[in-house]
Parts: sequence; C-alpha cells; structure tokens
Amino acid sequence: MRSFVFILLVVCIFVMALVGCAQKESVKSEEPVVPAVTLLPEPAPVIPAPEASPLPTVPEQKTVEAPEKVLLEELAKVIVPPESAKKVLLEAIHFDFDKSDLREFDRAILDKNAGILMAENSVNILVEGHCDERGSTEYNLALGEKRARNAMKYLVTVGVPTERLSVISYGKEKPVDPGHDEDAWAKNRRAEFVTAGI
Repeated sequence: MRSFVFILLVVCIFVMALVGCAQKESVKSEEPVVPAVTLLPEPAPVIPAPEASPLPTVPEQKTVEAPEKVLLEELAKVIVPPESAKKVLLEAIHFDFDKSDLREFDRAILDKNAGILMAENSVNILVEGHCDERGSTEYNLALGEKRARNAMKYLVTVGVPTERLSVISYGKEKPVDPGHDEDAWAKNRRAEFVTAGI
C-alpha cells in the first residue's frame, strides 16, 4: 500500500512538473506579439476634376401670351426687316431692238422708281444697261451704256440727285433669259436699278 501511495505521489509530482513546464512554455508563447505591419498601397494622387462649364441659365419664363399675338410678332420680325437691312426694290425698264430711247410706259416706271428713291434717301443707285445677244460685244457694251445713261438722266430730271446715281454696261453678258428668240431678247434689252446703302 505504501508503494502504491509512493507511486501515486511520484506520478502526481511528475504530472505537476509537466504541467508546470507546459505553463512555462505557454507563458513564453504568450510574449507580446508585435503585429505585422501591413503596408497599405500609397493613395493615388488626387487629380482635381476639370471645371465643368457652367450650365446655361434658363431665362425666366415670361407670362404666356395669346398664341395669335406671339405668331403675329414673329411674322412681323420676318416680314419687316430691321432698318439697317432694308433694300429698295426698283422695277426694271425695257427697250426696243437696237434702241436706247425711253418708251412712254417705261417713263411711268421710272417716275414710280424716282418716288421710291426720294422717299428712301439713304440709298445710292447703280443703273445697269443690258442688251440681247445679237451684235458684237463692243456694240452691245456701248448700247447698254446709252440705255443706262438715258434712264439715269430721266431720274435726275424728276428730282433724284445726280450724286446718288452711277451707270454701268454689261452689254449682252448677263441675260435674264438664256433663250434665242424674240421673247428672250425682249426681256434682255433692259436697264436695272441696283441699290446699296450710302
């Protein structure tokens, strides 16, 4: 029995020694652990966002007018151009074959043109003389100039200032009708009036 107690005691001491050693090892293993340093990637450089262009400002809403009134105002802008863009439209006159004399009904057209010019004194006039295709270039240039000069002289006699008028001849170079018959030739024998601001 004593031997049994002795063995038991030895075993207990042995176990305690083992436990003590294990505790020492566990103490050693419980030394403060330095956590590993985790390197974070460097932050990307901050690039400033491009300045956004300012949004267009929306004009304040005006009170809605009657659609008919708005339509009329818009039409007026199209139909009546601003004063600076105004062009005076003058009617052309025509001549008999190989003639530069003014006919009676062409004088009536010139009277009407003169009235417009005296009311609109902010324009100069270029009187263009034209001929039909028959005859030489030189002959038609001379005839076109006579036609333009006769039209200019008439305008001066009815009151249009001479300094507002000038003449040029295109002869047969600028036909309004490219045909080769009497109807086309009659349209091409003419004087036209081109206006421009002073």
